[in-house]
Amino acid sequence: MAAELGISPSYLNHLERNQRPVTAGILLKLAEAFEIDIRQFAAESGDQGSAEQLAEVFADPMFSDLQIGRQEILDLSDNSPSIAEGVSRLYTALRERRLAPAEIGDSEGNERALITPETWVRDFIGARFNHFPDLEEGAETLGGALGDPLSVAEPLRRRLKEAYGVEVRVASPEELEGASQVYDPQRRLLLLSSLLRPENKTFGIAYQLSLLEFHPIIARLVDQARPPDAGSRHLLHMSFANYAAGAIMMPYGKFLAACEQYRWSIDRLCAEFGANVEQVSHRFTTLGRQGARGIPFFMLRIDPAGNVSKRYAGERFPFSRFGGTCPRWNLHAAFQAAGQAVTQLIETPDGHRYFTVARTIERPIKTELSGGLLAIGLGCSIEHAHKLHCATGIDLEKAPVTPVGPACSICPRLDCAYRATPPAGRPLAVHEHRKTISPFPFVS
Repeated sequence: MAAELGISPSYLNHLERNQRPVTAGILLKLAEAFEIDIRQFAAESGDQGSAEQLAEVFADPMFSDLQIGRQEILDLSDNSPSIAEGVSRLYTALRERRLAPAEIGDSEGNERALITPETWVRDFIGARFNHFPDLEEGAETLGGALGDPLSVAEPLRRRLKEAYGVEVRVASPEELEGASQVYDPQRRLLLLSSLLRPENKTFGIAYQLSLLEFHPIIARLVDQARPPDAGSRHLLHMSFANYAAGAIMMPYGKFLAACEQYRWSIDRLCAEFGANVEQVSHRFTTLGRQGARGIPFFMLRIDPAGNVSKRYAGERFPFSRFGGTCPRWNLHAAFQAAGQAVTQLIETPDGHRYFTVARTIERPIKTELSGGLLAIGLGCSIEHAHKLHCATGIDLEKAPVTPVGPACSICPRLDCAYRATPPAGRPLAVHEHRKTISPFPFVS
């Protein structure tokens, strides 16, 4: 191995024992010599054991007296990634236990079940950068074969009928008893709610086609993932089918070429592929094919209360794992400018700058209830911003930059009027004779 990498055996031994840093040059040699994707090194330990996630864990008030420093967290994350992930899993289970009714967990005797299926699946997908080559390959072949310049849904419907004998019919919400879509395998009938918006009806057909067309691939991927319980297994299976549905509607090569041609204009891409804003935004985060990568976007979806219901990262953006988002990010302002794109340059505490765009979307099901909007937030590193249609006319060198952070409990910024809680482990600098911009000044 040392010969393959062009280094001495003793130096390789130091690398293996973590006594020397693995340089960028060594990583590139590893990638070339052993034909691997460098991102696997980050993916193997998953998202849970990263220094950012551990910092959020140890920001919990239960650890405040320990005064755990940043360097200790970095050492644990770098030198013992499996232990770091174990700590994160334990804390996740504790958080879920706090939120659950008292009787849950006591009767089961299975503490692993305290990590919810949603949490497990989110971490599994995040650790793989939301990109699954096997599904991409199959979906690109099928999507290309079903191409139709006049309709997106019609060739999908025909494929279901001709290949699997499945009829598609629109049904009333009363008939579906509140479901958005139901497949009856005995009658070979797919029922779609009449309340679904057109793009979501199309996606529903693509979803059902994915379940049938890619059943062997999805089953193998689920088995390889080894979900811890039935709930996680079913949710992961559904997530893979959703992924494939988006890839059928927006085949990889054709979609990436259109993104570059239209400068990542969401509205233009929606029209081109018969998709909606959320579907296109989500697809942005999956373009990680080796040798043909798109812009590494991150994406969040929130409701008006700030609850995060989707989170995908194409690059290392400091998401809060256990909290919401920074109120200084204009993602929240999108609700006050419904239907408009709200752009912003932000800077995280580590000095990295990102170009972001936020806009509201409608829920898939039409409803008479108020507050039916959600907000999508997309962002990428500032170095990619010049490629974006929504950045046209913005002076990226001189435009104002908004400092943002992760959850308040782990944000190191001193002068923030939006701070909701003081950072864990930092003594407050409050005095009755002096008020500050931040409601919780602390000793830096």
